[in-house]
Amino acid sequence: MLVLLSVLATVLAPTWGHALVEPFAAPTNASEIWAVLVAGSNEWMNYRHQADVCHAYQILHAHGIPDDHIIVMMMDDIANNTMNPTKGEIINRPGGPDVYKGVPKDYIGAAVTPQNFLQIITGNATGLDKVGSGKVLKSGPNDHVFINLVDHGAPGIFGFPFIRPTPGHHPEPNFLKARDFIGAIETMNRTSMYKEMVIYLESCESGSMFKKILPKHIGVYAVTASNSSEPSWACYFDKHRKTMLGDVFSIKWMEDTDRNNVTAETLHHQFEKVKRETTTSPVTQFGDIKNISSEFLSLFMGNQPTDLEDSWGPFPPHHDPCLKSAVVSDEVPFALMEGGLAEAAASNNEVDVEYWKNEITHAQRNRIWMNDVMLNIVHTMMQYNSANDAQMNPAIMSEPIEIENWDCYEANIQVLNDECFDIALNPHALRYMQTLVNLCEAGYTSDKFVDAALAVCTHPPVYGIV
Repeated sequence: MLVLLSVLATVLAPTWGHALVEPFAAPTNASEIWAVLVAGSNEWMNYRHQADVCHAYQILHAHGIPDDHIIVMMMDDIANNTMNPTKGEIINRPGGPDVYKGVPKDYIGAAVTPQNFLQIITGNATGLDKVGSGKVLKSGPNDHVFINLVDHGAPGIFGFPFIRPTPGHHPEPNFLKARDFIGAIETMNRTSMYKEMVIYLESCESGSMFKKILPKHIGVYAVTASNSSEPSWACYFDKHRKTMLGDVFSIKWMEDTDRNNVTAETLHHQFEKVKRETTTSPVTQFGDIKNISSEFLSLFMGNQPTDLEDSWGPFPPHHDPCLKSAVVSDEVPFALMEGGLAEAAASNNEVDVEYWKNEITHAQRNRIWMNDVMLNIVHTMMQYNSANDAQMNPAIMSEPIEIENWDCYEANIQVLNDECFDIALNPHALRYMQTLVNLCEAGYTSDKFVDAALAVCTHPPVYGIV
């Protein structure tokens, strides 16, 4: 069956950008569609995030949204990466089409920051003078806006790539805070930058970016890969490229869009299908569900007919190639290393076997060390007799308590990022954001956290804890 699916993937792979001859017709009331697409990671291990965003661009482009209305942010370090066996190409499923061709390079490299993202969506062109393409949203009160963000995340934050600071300058935060995002959305609403807006967000704990803080009355509908306390999952391991090609939620909504008529499918219908098919995480919706979810996809993704219908899937769950290869996001690094080890063992390559064993051991030890640091911080704050007491207190270390004290939590994130582990350089640190939430909700102040972090984090800068 998998061999057959592989053959079908090659046979049915569409050629992106080939629309049918009917001209693009703008949505009713002389409105326009604008889109912002963001891949917030870098490096080959995170291939899937840029692949997802490139695929999203191809969908919007093929459905008639002009490039001057689509703004793309991505590191752009994948297509021509030394590890890419097909230079200049990115795919989003095994045997799938190149999704990189034609993607606008609006903001790449050091321009991919949360600060620039907020300037883009609020239409602040002055703040982006001589940065990237300079494109910002120029949408108005009759327009429809679509935002798609894909990366790692944690309670109340969405990741962006590590950008090395210029000498003498303190690095800017490399994560988007939920309250900053909501504040920008409210600014967009006050300045009449949209009639309705849809946000699709892929990350772990992605529901926390909207839960209890996204107003229901400002014309915004958000769908997230997971709820506020559970991880998202990657899928489509590619042996040739030795990485994961997509994320389950993103794959599900985009493959559904590829094979259906966007002028006949509503957001609600897509949500229900994607929620049902994404068995790995609880897909969740927020905002103005009542009024916007009944709208057709074409209002936000373009309504020009295409030749992409029925391009791939759907599949029964037990034969679904995405679900069969799914890996929880935090375990992707180990899945890739174990894949390398298995390949080396199969070919009796003792040198590579030893290499991959050492890599796995090193990564495991790094995680243990980070966990010990966090236990020591909690121990210092709580003045336990031993750090093991903190480990035995799940309500502090990992219980999924919701964020209420945002000021305390955001201050703790910044301290941990600055004094202990740069989050973008050590993505496993995201798994300890819940600990910071729990400390705040238990009444421990950010001042105490600063003291504890400074006392414990005396190690030199670290990177690569995945």
